[in-house]
Amino acid sequence: MLIMHVHVMVKQGFIEAFKTATVENAKMSIKEPGIVRFDIVQSKDDSAKFILIEAYRTSEDPARHKETDHYKKWRDEVEKMMAEPRASFKFSNVFPMENAW
Repeated sequence: MLIMHVHVMVKQGFIEAFKTATVENAKMSIKEPGIVRFDIVQSKDDSAKFILIEAYRTSEDPARHKETDHYKKWRDEVEKMMAEPRASFKFSNVFPMENAW
């Protein structure tokens, strides 16, 4: 299993539009066979800070995700909304073990 944390800082004035576009992408993404989970979290201290938490079955699944039409639409739509380039961090799960999913 591969877990990605994607940190996003959104420009003021685009927060609601970013949330709408990102929820739409997440709803489509969780239908992909390689995606176990797709969470969107927003900072309570700074409403412009988000983390997308994506759990994939294999290390190849993120590349497959990036080839989908819904991802490409999201990427192009939110690019102008970001205050800085998004940052991605890769993790492996410790608990629960992979077979628990």
